[in-house]
Amino acid sequence: MSNKSIIIAGNKTETDPSTGLSEQVHDKVEKPKLYKVILLNDDFTPMDFVVLVLQKIFNKNQEQATQVMLDVHKKGAGTAGIYSLEIAEMKIMQVHQLARQNKYPLKCTMESV
Repeated sequence: MSNKSIIIAGNKTETDPSTGLSEQVHDKVEKPKLYKVILLNDDFTPMDFVVLVLQKIFNKNQEQATQVMLDVHKKGAGTAGIYSLEIAEMKIMQVHQLARQNKYPLKCTMESV
């Protein structure tokens, strides 16, 4: 009887060398850390452009986009969505690129949830 470990799709079968018995060991899979993507208020970007950004990049409907835009306008910042690190970074890049193309200073950032 061999005492080698075999890894199968995240699970491991271990054999106890003293008894020869096999035991299934499950590896704990951690969920990825999440990040809030936050739009920041400025005095130049029109509200309708912010709504458009929220609809186009964050897939918000008209009502959701308007509510987030009002948070940005009244509170200085609004949460556009919660994503894994890579997705959050991509969304921020898309916001900055679209704002730049339209000559607006709209800024976006992220923070850990």
